[in-house]
This record gives sequence, structure tokens and C-alpha cells, in this order.
Amino acid sequence: MEERVVRFRATTILAVLGIAIAVALLLQVVWIARQVLVWILISIFLALALNPAVDWFQRHGIKRRGLATGVTFILVLAGIAALGALFIPTLVDEVNGFVKALPGYVDDITHRRGRLGFLESKYHVTERVRNAVESGGASGVLGLTGTALAITRGIITAIVATVTIIFMTFFMLLEGPIWMERIYALLPAKSRDRWRDIGHQIYRTVGGYVTGNLFISIIAGSASTFVLLLLGVPYAVALGLLVGILDLIPLAGATIAAIIVVTVGVLHTLVAGIVLAVFFIVYQQVENHIIQPFVYSRTVQLSPLAVLISVLIGAELAGVLGALAAIPIAGAIQVLLRAWLEQRRRHPRAATGTV
Repeated sequence: MEERVVRFRATTILAVLGIAIAVALLLQVVWIARQVLVWILISIFLALALNPAVDWFQRHGIKRRGLATGVTFILVLAGIAALGALFIPTLVDEVNGFVKALPGYVDDITHRRGRLGFLESKYHVTERVRNAVESGGASGVLGLTGTALAITRGIITAIVATVTIIFMTFFMLLEGPIWMERIYALLPAKSRDRWRDIGHQIYRTVGGYVTGNLFISIIAGSASTFVLLLLGVPYAVALGLLVGILDLIPLAGATIAAIIVVTVGVLHTLVAGIVLAVFFIVYQQVENHIIQPFVYSRTVQLSPLAVLISVLIGAELAGVLGALAAIPIAGAIQVLLRAWLEQRRRHPRAATGTV
């Protein structure tokens, strides 16, 4: 048999090694900066949610984009302050009520009474706490050194993240159109209008997802508050607000909210806990299979089946962040595919290489 010798040029080998090293460095940078990338993603979503308001102000008398952005931010902050003024006093009263009721819960555990008495009868919580105090003191029981450090670090990180996201959102709103025009200017003149239209459709898709997500969270918080008030469960307003906030997180957020609310319901009465558990199980099925597909099919213009599949795939690939970004990514892919198919129908030969 004839032998074949395959030779690789030194430049080819160096190019392959360079690409591999560049990809590895890029993945390393992404992993190190993953927290900042999450902040950027949140800022993009917020900017897309607020941009329609900025455009509206520009069309109705406020021509300068900077001034329109400032007015939008002031109104949003005023709305948040109004919500705070509405809910915070109730929240403070309910938290104070819980703190006052806490010694009673501890006394029930110690004397094996009430619904929490099983913690002492089955797990001997009091004896374990007493042994831990005798052996390691209060810091040994609560892990004060590590816990305090983790809480302090979490609070500082949350403050830094909030301030950073606010400023990034503001600058994205202020300079977003300029950056997009700079990107379009790099494209060939004959295709700029087409790509500008594609970018506008992607913007509408992602903005529709943000709007739909907020609408679904309002439904979840309102329904939960109504049921809690109907059952007479304490902290109803605060718990309903918590459900609405956590429902913004796909998949995991609603489950966490349900666990917290059901726990409070059980502490109130066993019947209330059972009713709340049934309510959240039923509501989650309704939200996941009816409300979300219906709302997103209107705002993102994706079919309900595509919405469900994209969320499941995103959650499997990247957890909560993947589920959060799955629907807008699926919508953007749909826009690109439609543009490619339309270009292919118009120019069958030229569309084989580009969208």
C-alpha cells in the first residue's frame, strides 16, 4: 500500500495553539467575571424594560434623550418609594409581630407543645443547643464568626450590585441607541436597513419578555395575597410581596416562595398550611402551563410549546440564569431565522451565505 505523509506547517500548528489558548483564556475570564456578567444581563433587561418610557417622553415634548432618561428614572424611583411607603409600615409591623411571637415558639419547643413541639420530642433540639453552648459557646451554636462574615459580605455585595446595576442601566438607556448606530455603521451600506430592522425586532422580543415576566409576577403576588388574607394568615401583605419578587426568578423562585409561605401558614393553623400548599401546587401548574405560555406568546410572539421547551433547556444548561435568558434568546433566534428565510425567498442564491 502506498504510504501517505501528512505535513503540517509550523504556522498552522501555532495558529491552532493560539486559538485554543485564546478560547481557554476567554472561558477563564468569563468564569472569573460571571458575577459581573450577571449584573450586565440584569442591567440589559432593565434598560429594555424602561426604554419604551424613554422613547415615549422623547415623542411627547422631551427631545433630549438624557433628560428623558432622567425623568424616567425619577418616576421609577418615585414609584418604588411609593410602594415602599405602602408596604414597609405593614412589613415592619408584621416583622415586629413575628419577633414578639418568637419567644412563644421557643417556649412551645422547649415544653413540647404546639405544632413545633415535635422538634424537641423527636430531635431533642433543646439538648443539642445546650450541649453546643457548653462545648463551643454561642459562636459554636450559631457559627457567628463565619455566619457574620458571610452576612456582612453578602450585604456589601448586594449594595455594590444595586448601585452598579442602577448606573449601568442609566448609561445603557442613555447611550444604547448611539452604540447600536455605531455597530450598524460597521456593516455594508446595502444591508444596514435590514439589520436595523432585525435589531428592532430582537429589542421588541426581549422587551416583551421583560414586560411579560413582570406581569406574571404581579399576578402571582396578587393571587397569593388574596388567599393569605382570605385565610387570615398573618404577614399576608409582606408574604404576597415576597411571592411577587421571587416569582421573577424562573422555576426556583416560585418554589422557594411557596415553601416560605406554606411554613408560615402551618405555624398559623394546620388547615391554612394545607390550603396554601394545595393553592401553590395548583397555581404553579396553571402558571407554568397556561399563564406563562399565553403571556409570552403575546409579548415574545413565541408559541407556548416553544416557550416551555426553551425554559426547560435553559434551566438544564445554566440553571436559574439559563431559564431567565432562555425565552429572549429563543425569541432572538426566531427573529434571525425569519429574516434568513425571508432573505432566502427574495434572493435564493445570495442567501446561502448570509442572513
